[in-house]
Amino acid sequence: MRLSDATVVIRPRTTWEAMDLGVLMSQQHRRLLMTSWAIITLPVYLLLSLLLWDSPSLVVMLFWWLKPAFERLPLYILSKALFGETPTLRQALLQWPALLKPQLLASLTWRRLSLSRSFLMPVVQLEGLSGEARTQRLRVLLQRNRGAAQWLTIIGAHLETALWFGLMALFYLFVPQQVELQWDWEMLVSAAERDWLWFEHLVNFLYPLLLILWEPVYVACGFSLYLNRRTILEAWDIELVFRRLRQRLNGVATVLMLLALMLLPLAPPAFAAEDSSGPDSPRLLNQPLTSAASRDGIKAILDAPPFKNPETVTRYRFGEETAESPETENKNEAKPSWLKALFKWLGSQRFDIAAALIQVVLWACLVGAIAWLAWRYRERFKTLANRRPTKRPPTERATPARMFGLDIREESLPADVAASVEQLWATEPREALGLLYRALLSRLHHDFKIPLKPADTEGQVLQRVEQLKQENLLGFSKKLTLHWQNIAYGHRPPPAHLQQELCDGWRGLFGPGAAR
Repeated sequence: MRLSDATVVIRPRTTWEAMDLGVLMSQQHRRLLMTSWAIITLPVYLLLSLLLWDSPSLVVMLFWWLKPAFERLPLYILSKALFGETPTLRQALLQWPALLKPQLLASLTWRRLSLSRSFLMPVVQLEGLSGEARTQRLRVLLQRNRGAAQWLTIIGAHLETALWFGLMALFYLFVPQQVELQWDWEMLVSAAERDWLWFEHLVNFLYPLLLILWEPVYVACGFSLYLNRRTILEAWDIELVFRRLRQRLNGVATVLMLLALMLLPLAPPAFAAEDSSGPDSPRLLNQPLTSAASRDGIKAILDAPPFKNPETVTRYRFGEETAESPETENKNEAKPSWLKALFKWLGSQRFDIAAALIQVVLWACLVGAIAWLAWRYRERFKTLANRRPTKRPPTERATPARMFGLDIREESLPADVAASVEQLWATEPREALGLLYRALLSRLHHDFKIPLKPADTEGQVLQRVEQLKQENLLGFSKKLTLHWQNIAYGHRPPPAHLQQELCDGWRGLFGPGAAR
């Protein structure tokens, strides 16, 4: 590892700045990282899906559990690219089986749920440490940056969940509206037990797809935290400064050596004298202080006050009563005797009784204060207790003039809706279905008191009809809505037999004759 070949600036950074560096590193090599991740993870997910076709949730769980094995390849690519040795896609894929060997079982078992996984993974993979050496190394690394590494994992888990649900919502938005109207929760649950496993697998497949984008970023952020911690511990930035100085002085070193050789004969004779600073000099041999004496002196100092005080005081006292001197006796005589008697009484067994009495008095004061406040503001408490929210009379919603481009006012409808539909069906089926649908909306608003708004969709109208718990009305509404959407948006004409079914259904629900 040559620090001078690093492709990033080696300097101490804050934890969040170090993670920003990781994001930039992942962006710089995003094509290689994302492609290699997709090549090794998607086949594994497809294989798990084929083996566990009846358990889609178990497939996602196992794939999530294997993430530490997949994360070793992005770390290898980033560690090589840091020093300008970026591998090709083929080289990285060929290296991946060898990267799985060191401590894979530990990474997938008791270390799997570690929140500092991305920060500590380089210790095993790049430093090759295990056992006690790994433990000591982790103890040093985790003295700082532990919190940042854990927050990185927590934020990453929430980000994965948010992206997954976002992709699900995006997938749902692309479902055609006609298919959406035919979905029912009971139908979906029963179908998922039989023939809709492919749909659950399709939705779960969104998770490995989003990991192609996010997981290399997560590994890069943990790797940059590790680099920043080593930079601080091993002073990489200072080492780089000295290396640059050495490179600058390489050209001058020869000149300095020649100059020193030329000046050596001119040195004073004092340099040739006996060196008195060696280990055998009298100055060092005749020292009265030895190592044992120094240890004894240090121990004696640490055992004496103020470093150690073996005395334990468990009573009240006036100053320092241990010294027996005339001065202290005069001071003790100057103190009042009643105060000394009081402290002596407190220091006896009666102190517990006094503490209990004080506690009882404090609790009594608290209860008395609460009772006084309750009596003082009793009128306000009565007012709050008797206050009831006033119910406002329900206001009738105004009927929207138009919905879906249809006029649903009562005065715009014919006297006999079913008869008008039968007359229009042969020549104008779109107008006939539009008349029947807007008559249904008008009836739902006036007869069944369903609040309709101009911004409502056909699906929202059907949801409000379901709340009425009327099966006949719900079935008629679903059938009419479906065929109205087919002809209004899909330009598909209704079948011939539908006219009689819808007209009979209208008369069965609202009676023959008038529209009102």
